[in-house]
Amino acid sequence: MRELRNTKRDVARELARKYSTMTHEELDILESILVARKIAKGTTLLHEGEVCRSIFYIDKGLMRQYYLKNGKEVTEYLAVEGSIMMSIESLFKETPSLQQIDAVETTILYEIPKQKLEEVALHNVNIQILYRKILEESLILSQIHADLVRFESAENRYRRMCKLSPQIALRAPLLYIASYLQMTPETLSRVRSSVLQD
Repeated sequence: MRELRNTKRDVARELARKYSTMTHEELDILESILVARKIAKGTTLLHEGEVCRSIFYIDKGLMRQYYLKNGKEVTEYLAVEGSIMMSIESLFKETPSLQQIDAVETTILYEIPKQKLEEVALHNVNIQILYRKILEESLILSQIHADLVRFESAENRYRRMCKLSPQIALRAPLLYIASYLQMTPETLSRVRSSVLQD
């Protein structure tokens, strides 16, 4: 996989920097459980009905998490470099996922298998902290999105998304952004024009 921007060691360091300080030994352990994967654009990483068994760290690319409602795809999360992605309920309950995860761009990611992570976390406090912080971040992002669509006007939803995730605003297809912000593509086009004129 020559296209990898980072080695497993680089990614272990990035995860440690973002979530928890680690000793060299803990970095070695974290590095040992990471699995590098390259996902072609348009490929499904997790199908609806499959059990999610890993946490995914995106090193390069863009991924989308969505579900089907009345035959329509509803985008729940869009993630770029430096983001974590998982089907959290499926991961913890070990039940079939109601969501699907697809690569919007060709994506290089690192899989952190949950079973291995839990095994090493038992004996390494800083890896325990990393695990907890990843879960906290995931819950906070879900809450931010829920509040965004519940309380903000269409224009404010788009403005906040641009501020929080500028790369997603630039790179994700408008259809996915509209679905994520729970508005029609027409409303999004109108909102974007208004924001760009400011």
